[in-house]
Amino acid sequence: MPRPVLLVFSDLDGTLLDHDDYSYEAAKPALERLRAAGIPVILASSKTAAEIAPLRAELGFSDHPAIVENGAGILDPGADTVESAGRYDELRAALDTVPSDLRAQFKGFGDWDTAEIVRQSGLPEAEAERAAQRQHSEPGRWFGDEAGKQAFITALRAVGVTAREGGRFLTLSFGGTKAGRMADIAARYSTPFVVALGDAPNDREMLEQSDLGFVIANPNHAPLPPLAGEEKGHIIRIDAPGPKGWNAAMEKVITEFGI
Repeated sequence: MPRPVLLVFSDLDGTLLDHDDYSYEAAKPALERLRAAGIPVILASSKTAAEIAPLRAELGFSDHPAIVENGAGILDPGADTVESAGRYDELRAALDTVPSDLRAQFKGFGDWDTAEIVRQSGLPEAEAERAAQRQHSEPGRWFGDEAGKQAFITALRAVGVTAREGGRFLTLSFGGTKAGRMADIAARYSTPFVVALGDAPNDREMLEQSDLGFVIANPNHAPLPPLAGEEKGHIIRIDAPGPKGWNAAMEKVITEFGI
């Protein structure tokens, strides 16, 4: 792919999208300027390919890949689904091998019907149905205490499953991170300057491995701890939450790069 001036990798929920209503309205000014300048915006989320494909098209970035299911897969340009069939059934089977007292305290999308996914996520019904079309990962909620959660995560690790905290859900998978996929995609573009934006623990490596990272405020969960590179200015915290903060961060970049 042609080498752009820069690449932008962005988390969705709580970053580009509002935590509560999933709107990106406040980010439209910067999005429009980036799109007009031909700057790729690479969506990077725990969302499924079925969720990200229509959003990517709506934003006008379907010519570029996207990172789906927390880095477990890449949605290629123009595609509606990830080509690989995924390992979702295998993941669900591994989840059921953990001790029953721990398993009972975790409820994932595979345990819920569409109505419950709507209640837990706040998504409209049609989007909740797309969120249930998982290929690689299992988001859900832990309903026990912190000690139990750590025991649950340890039990999962023993069967090769990793657990990562997002802005809303604890997501299980057999591995793959946003940061790893970011490096793969950047290589497709001959590794230009990389900007990353996120708000949650599952964004940490992506922010730290970018050339310039922005932590977008999300008052719905505890802030990220100090990150590697933050003291040197490679990572900047934005006080405004969600798409308003996203727009503020990208306006800084647009100004700096003369876009």
